[in-house]
Amino acid sequence: MSEHVLITGGAGFIGSRLAARLAQAGHEVSVLDALIPQVHGEDPETTSPMLRSLDGVASVMHGSVTSEADLRRALAPATVVVHLAAETGTGQSMYEIDRYCETNVGGTAKLLDVLANDSHSTRRIVIASSRSIYGEGAYRTADGRIVYPPHRADSDMAVGDFEVHLSGEGALELIPTAEDAKLHPSSVYGITKQTQEALVMTVAPTIGIEPVSLRYQNVYGPGQSLKNPYTGILSIFSTLIRQGKEINVFEDGRESRDFVYVDDVVEATFLAATHPRAAGETFNVGSGVATTVNEVIEALFAAFGTRVPTRVSGNYRLGDIRHNVADTTRISEMLGFVPATPFAEGVRRFVDWVRSEPVDDDGYQRSLDEMSARNLLK
Repeated sequence: MSEHVLITGGAGFIGSRLAARLAQAGHEVSVLDALIPQVHGEDPETTSPMLRSLDGVASVMHGSVTSEADLRRALAPATVVVHLAAETGTGQSMYEIDRYCETNVGGTAKLLDVLANDSHSTRRIVIASSRSIYGEGAYRTADGRIVYPPHRADSDMAVGDFEVHLSGEGALELIPTAEDAKLHPSSVYGITKQTQEALVMTVAPTIGIEPVSLRYQNVYGPGQSLKNPYTGILSIFSTLIRQGKEINVFEDGRESRDFVYVDDVVEATFLAATHPRAAGETFNVGSGVATTVNEVIEALFAAFGTRVPTRVSGNYRLGDIRHNVADTTRISEMLGFVPATPFAEGVRRFVDWVRSEPVDDDGYQRSLDEMSARNLLK
């Protein structure tokens, strides 16, 4: 069955590739994107390869999910909506609170409001949620109980104790976090993603629309913004390596994330938009493998074939988590999704692409200065 798929934020890193995947499968695709400079540069027509990649693939509307008029026009033909549009970045969300809430929560509320009050042909909404809604995620105690530790205390991290603790317990073992885990985000970004997900999963069924929620882990790959200092450490560290600058390793470098290659995320999202069994479900989208910051740096050094100095500084950001890795059992069993790209191969592809891009100021130091000025970076 051919669909007309609207992708909000569809000129972005994930959305532009998803548009190509959907079009290749015979679906009609339209995109609504605000084309913000932080992601696309000051002149998106010339500075955004993601936008250019949509030529001949999707119809593109320059507009915002915070505009009811823009949403109404974009939604008119859509049978499926993939809602990717959002402000992203844990650190920035802690001091640009209103902007994150207006776009992520307000934009989602407007989207649902239009669908609830206008005639429409939409039958499914896929909401891009995030692993950030789990906070620290799942751990196992020495006696085998699964627990969800609270956010780390500033006072502990200030003396170099970066691990998570649970009162009265000894060492905790990190385990994959499943979809039924406790939700307790530690950042404004995480709170907005949890609210987006709750709005869609609650409201959509009441207006005859199938909701699907995807909790993305740390997505990386070619096409990721190298200018946006809030998009992830692979982009940040790659720019520092190319500039021959020192890498400041926060905490002790043993903090870990679940890095999932962009093409795998696109395939999971394609299945969420089109697979009958996805209706009404929530899925983790990740690799299921925890990779430390130190391991990321070594993988980048290997791919670039060069090294730069590194310094384990003990700096830390309030709102950051220590570890998180996804339990991907549900999406594998229900939709047949299995990530196809090992981390080392994904990094190699990412670095091959990075080499073809100009070396620009990525604003990373400015972002750190902004956080330091607000006492969020220690």
